[in-house]
Amino acid sequence: MHHAYNGMAATDLQDLHEVVWQKSLHSNSQGSCVEFAKLPGGDVAVRNSRHPDGPALVYTRAEIEAMLLGVKDGEFDHLISG
Repeated sequence: MHHAYNGMAATDLQDLHEVVWQKSLHSNSQGSCVEFAKLPGGDVAVRNSRHPDGPALVYTRAEIEAMLLGVKDGEFDHLISG
């Protein structure tokens, strides 16, 4: 049995209606990308730009900071290299 701990439909959380979503300037020409939004309480929501009303994952600031530092350090480069 699979449990979702921090995911929700983007339309189910009132805070997600008021936030400004941002995606990378490096997103592809169709605009498909991961989008991030800072929530009023300091958490960060993440969603797929192709499905804006689909699921959004909510992470703490510390979780997002750890992920961004790992990206900057190249820890995930193997995911996109040939």
